[in-house]
Order: sequence, then C-alpha cells, then structure tokens
Amino acid sequence: MAHYMKRSLATGVHLTFIGLVLGTAALAQTVTPMTDFRSGPGNGFYSYASSTPPTVMELIQSNRPRPSATAQGQLVLPANAAADAKLPAVVLVHGSGGVYPEQVTYWAKLLNDQGIAAFVIDIFGPRGVKSTGEDQSQVPFAADTADAFAALGMLASHPRIDPKRIAVMGFSRGGITVLRSAVNRIASGSAPSGVRFAAHLAIYSGGCTGTLSVMPKPGVFGSAPILFVHGDADDYTYMTDCRTYAQRISAAGTPTEMVVLPGARHKFDVDNNRRINLPANPKVKEGCPLEFDITELKLRDRRSGDTLTQEAAQALGRELCAVKGATMEGNNNARDAAGKAVTEFLNKTFKS
Repeated sequence: MAHYMKRSLATGVHLTFIGLVLGTAALAQTVTPMTDFRSGPGNGFYSYASSTPPTVMELIQSNRPRPSATAQGQLVLPANAAADAKLPAVVLVHGSGGVYPEQVTYWAKLLNDQGIAAFVIDIFGPRGVKSTGEDQSQVPFAADTADAFAALGMLASHPRIDPKRIAVMGFSRGGITVLRSAVNRIASGSAPSGVRFAAHLAIYSGGCTGTLSVMPKPGVFGSAPILFVHGDADDYTYMTDCRTYAQRISAAGTPTEMVVLPGARHKFDVDNNRRINLPANPKVKEGCPLEFDITELKLRDRRSGDTLTQEAAQALGRELCAVKGATMEGNNNARDAAGKAVTEFLNKTFKS
C-alpha cells in the first residue's frame, strides 16, 4: 500500500519521502514529416525541424549559427478527450540510453489517463546515435534542449493543445534539458516566440552539479514550477546533489518541489527489476563543486565562489568530479509513487 510523507525544507522546497505501487510496456513506427501541427494530427510518429547547437552559448544567443537537424517524436493523445477540448501536454525527454518503451507504455499512458497529451521525443535516432552512456560527446547536450524547445513550438501550434499548458519532463540526461529550459536566458534565446514551458519535471536528473549545472541566482530561473523526483539509492546521479540544487533554486525564487523515493536506483521506471552494472559509464562525482554562472558566462567553484579558468576547471574536474561506474534497477513501487507525484504536480500546475 502506498504511503508518503511531505515536509517543507527551510528553503521552501517540498521534500517528499515515498513508500509505494505498479506498471507495463511497447512501441511502433512510420515517421511523417511535419513543419507544424496546425492541421491537428492524431497519434503517430512525426519529424520536425530542429538544430544541433554545439554549446550552451548557441542556446543563449539566437544569432549564433546552429547546424540544422531533424528531430522526431511520438504524439500520444488521450483517447476519450472531447474533440473540442484544449488539452494540456507534456514533452518527454529521454536519457543517455535513448527512448525506452516505458516512456510510452507507462508515462504517456499515465498522462493520457489524466487527460494530458504526451509527445515523446527522440533526440538520438535522427542523429544516428543509439546511446551516449559511455560517450556523452556523441550528441551535444545543447541539441537535447533545442529539440525540446522545437517540440514545444510544434505542440503549441496544434489546435487541440493549450499552448499555455505545456510542460517538459526529462529523465537522467533529459533532466539536464528540463533544468536548462527553466533558465530565463536560455528560454529567451531558444524557446519559440511567445511560448514557454509551464512546468519542468526532472526525473532522476543529471545536471544538479558539475559544469552542466546552472548557478541559481535570483532571476536566473523563471517562475514556472520545478519538480525533482529522485531515488535515494541512485549512484549514477546523486539525490543529495539534486536536493541541494532544488533548495538553492527555491531560495533564488522559483517554486520548487522534490520527491525522494526510498531505495530507488537510477532508471527505477523500467520494467526490468534486475540490477544492471555500468562500469564504463562516466558520471559526475557526488559533491562536485563546479557550476556555470550563466549571468557572467563563467565557470565557478561553488565552495568559494571563485571564477575558474578553463584549465583550472578541467584540473578540478579531473580531481573532484570525474568518475566511472553506476547501477540501474527497475522498481515498480517507486515508479508508481513517482507517477502519483507527477500527476499531482501537473494537475495542480495546470489548474492554477
């Protein structure tokens, strides 16, 4: 039987410890190219225009050249929604292993059951990559963010989607996109004109520390709420780092909540409950002090606040941040507790 306990942290972050419940799985494919969704397409796989910006600088500065790219995604609309209803929607962003069945069979179904459309995007497939687990440089992290914002524009043009109620939810590497898309400077440089994500959901997220984490200051993150969901046994992306990051984002003025799942490891939402060891996968070590100050475009040592040269940051990264080896393990109880937290958060956000 599910049970959970909420308590507010001193910073205003809501931290939830959950003990838990269920799940299932499948996918398909014929991709239709679309320039927008104004024709109101139904369920299916669609490709759309995006770009492959090499760095975060191209996300910030829209006048910098970005190599064009084709992205694709699977649109899944609620079956029983009224034809004239304006639906909320969620863009789902996969992690380093690419799109996995449970994003559709569990998450999209869960959202549809709440009357929410889902758009499961595939960042790697159109770029000829299967997985970046052992080599993240195969696809720039900024490309993930570009594809998510392009998906936002596609959904906003759909006559059945409410453009003011589109959220983004990312898993592991996809959580980095979620957190970056919440940053005002990145959204100003990359989001479609007149549209922003209404909420940001980071599930066992990366980017809570290290050079990919954006230093929280007042005004850096927008006003749209952020939800973190993390297992306390995750040894790939560490719950303690994300809890600290959530507290700092909240203290800087953005509504932030966190849900902690006892005993859950990385990728707790897959059906396979066999523990998988990933000895060759690089990760950011727990407590890495590096972060990116996006207002001044500098790398900093979080402990001292000191600005670091590229060389100093690389040396510090090698010493305190770079390590390999992690585990993954499905946990249906944790997944269903996460699903409950996600639906409660979205229903609250979309009704406000």
